[in-house]
Amino acid sequence: MGDTKTDDNKAAENNVNQNAEESPAPTPKEIRAIVLTGFGGLKAVKVMKKPEPSAPGEGEVLIRVKACGLNFLDLMARQGAIDNPPKTPCVMGFECAGVIEAVGEGVTDFKVNDSVVALTEYKAWAEMVCVPAKYVYSLPSGMEPKEAVSMLMNYVVAYCLVFDIGNLQKGQKVLVHSAGGSVGLAVASLCKTVPDVTLIGTASKHKHETIAEYFTHLFDHSQDYVQETKKLLPEGVDLVLDCVCGEDVNKGYSLLKPLGRYVLYGTSSIVSGETKSFFSFAKSWWQVDKVSPIKLFDENKILAGFHLRHLLYQQGCHEYVRGVVSKVFKLWEDKKINVTTDSDWAFEDVAEAMQKMHDRKNIGKITLLPDKAPKPQQKAMKEKEKSITSGESTDTDPKDEQTPPPCKFEIFGSYTPILSG
Repeated sequence: MGDTKTDDNKAAENNVNQNAEESPAPTPKEIRAIVLTGFGGLKAVKVMKKPEPSAPGEGEVLIRVKACGLNFLDLMARQGAIDNPPKTPCVMGFECAGVIEAVGEGVTDFKVNDSVVALTEYKAWAEMVCVPAKYVYSLPSGMEPKEAVSMLMNYVVAYCLVFDIGNLQKGQKVLVHSAGGSVGLAVASLCKTVPDVTLIGTASKHKHETIAEYFTHLFDHSQDYVQETKKLLPEGVDLVLDCVCGEDVNKGYSLLKPLGRYVLYGTSSIVSGETKSFFSFAKSWWQVDKVSPIKLFDENKILAGFHLRHLLYQQGCHEYVRGVVSKVFKLWEDKKINVTTDSDWAFEDVAEAMQKMHDRKNIGKITLLPDKAPKPQQKAMKEKEKSITSGESTDTDPKDEQTPPPCKFEIFGSYTPILSG
């Protein structure tokens, strides 16, 4: 009897082992993400499959992403024109919104199915992402994910510039560059909450008609806006908000009246083409005059800088930023500010979206939507790429792919901008 039971047990074990061998291993779940494969032009950005994130760690939440924000910072990151660039390949993106799928240990402010928006240190441009809860913010009732990413980063930056650093008061005069961009329009919207503010913007001529209602005066940045401003306001301006850098620093400083504030919050002049150019960076650096504290003392002027990424991730001011987000969302709930979205794009069309921002053609925020279908030509290109990979014939030469030409001069490596936006 004992031998029979032993034989039965062995047979059962063999059956279990055999079934285990015959059952295929479960296929790991995958998500789509926009990956930077190396620093350079638009071809360095690709949509790839990545393993689905595991359960969030302590203090983290897992977000199913519904919308992502494209910012000028992303163009700089792609080129490597950013301090502490990431190791490639890496998932791109600093801003996303969606729904919480899971919460990690110690997270008490969020629960599953909450609608949220997040500021991330990369990794945002994916269908799912784990984010430390301290960089995640609950959406007000009625705010959609696309609206959230059209608002979050640019309005946080704009609020800090206009109120916390710029200390804008009734009746004051403001000059802002890149007036048609997402931050420029956010600045304009916030300035309207203060009585009798004169707002001057510089922007490309083709944007003027569309954005004219937001500004008191608009000038073409390529023209002599300094002289035009002095004609309008001989005494000068109270606040200059500069995301360009280079020679605009000296011009902006020259326009300040006593007790005027100049704030640098970006260095877009160093991104002059699809790829990083040493000459653009060097030109921007050389064009900035060195201003001593004694000169500021004598002239009663203020120079300041603002760098949200450093403030949030390197200097630990997440509670301050959370307070700003709350104020911005309250203004939105009270219908005192609005959101301007330029266009939304599928993940597969990210290169075209980036090119539009390179060309300064966007008016307001560009968003990326994981669920949006790519443009038909992108689908056709994918099929041709598959044909080439599989060895099948194709009528299209790879050199005919519609990718903008690279910058004539290119240098590899990294450098630290004066202030990356």
